[in-house]
Amino acid sequence: MHTNLAAKIQQGRHAETVESILRKCVHCGFCNATCPTYQLLGDELDGPRGRIYQMKQYFEGEPANPEILKHLDRCLTCRACETTCPSGVKYSHLLEIGRESIEQELPRPWWDRARRWVIVRFINSGWLFKLAVRTAQAFAPLLPGKLRQAVPLKQQPIARSEASHQRKMLMLAGCVQPALAPNTNNCAVNLLDRLGIKVIEPGVGMCCGAAAMHTSDPDYAMKQIRRLVDCWWPHIEAGAEGVVVTATGCGTSVQDFGRLLRHDPDYAEKAATVSSLYRDLVEVVDAEASEIKPVDSRYRRIAVHTPCSMQHGLGINGRVERLLERAGYVICRVEEAHLCCGSAGTYSMLQPALATQLRVNKIMALSVDRPEIIATANIGCQLHLAQGNDVPVVHWIELL
Repeated sequence: MHTNLAAKIQQGRHAETVESILRKCVHCGFCNATCPTYQLLGDELDGPRGRIYQMKQYFEGEPANPEILKHLDRCLTCRACETTCPSGVKYSHLLEIGRESIEQELPRPWWDRARRWVIVRFINSGWLFKLAVRTAQAFAPLLPGKLRQAVPLKQQPIARSEASHQRKMLMLAGCVQPALAPNTNNCAVNLLDRLGIKVIEPGVGMCCGAAAMHTSDPDYAMKQIRRLVDCWWPHIEAGAEGVVVTATGCGTSVQDFGRLLRHDPDYAEKAATVSSLYRDLVEVVDAEASEIKPVDSRYRRIAVHTPCSMQHGLGINGRVERLLERAGYVICRVEEAHLCCGSAGTYSMLQPALATQLRVNKIMALSVDRPEIIATANIGCQLHLAQGNDVPVVHWIELL
């Protein structure tokens, strides 16, 4: 694609990246075939090709306007288009730059900025978030139907192993998972203990920065990333051999630390090291568990939901299914597995109508083979899919 960047872009720090990404796009339209919002709305401007064209116009000098931002905001950043693209266009990187640049020129309305600020600070508030969740769970029977469905069931935390091993790995606790699904990491710690690995989980409640990036607050996201790198660094220097993440949405963020902080002289090398040590939980278990014995479970038939962050962001497909099969489960058929469930970080809060329709479609796609339970690999997807769903939704590690 021919480009002619405006002077304001040429003089900025993103000029080379923007030009490189735009020049790779040949406007073939393959991306639209796998774009969830294009499939729902049928509008070229709500598909990757149309969004790239709108950003190109802006980067070449067209003034920022609310219409462009509306279509960019509808993007889930699921990255299915990147998996499909034959030219290797890094659409998500262009979108990240486009949103930031447009918002600097055309600030959002105050109420939208306030809403986004509150969302990020609330889910990162630690004790306040946990108190709100516990209160909602206590009064859930008194809430109206739809609101009651949005309240996750309370988990009874299982005991966590405290055994020591020579091999050590760091684990990200996350900002919301400890309050909403504590057994995800508890089960992971216990399984890794059986494999001879001691898990260190410093900085409970600290965020990987993904939520702030999703809500147009990159400066706050970078602050959170640096804080997390500082928290982990002493343990890395002491010999921690990996950084294990149980939520794939957070995993894509941690894997990207090196790129995001590459221009920071104080953090570039450390961030690159953290990203190089990153491992998704399924990679660790698959590599370390030479034998997985059949599990005694009341559930047999499992539908595996592979989050977008797992299949498109991390490029991991089919490994959860293989592990569960080795444990004696029957893996059910899933239709249109490449399409997003609509959770997408904070998307379900910012675009509830689209997120709800995507969830309805995804539950139907997961239910075609009548599973007894749905297994996923990301806390956001787990909570989103559980709303209004008669089939239980769990993190796959709980089934092992």
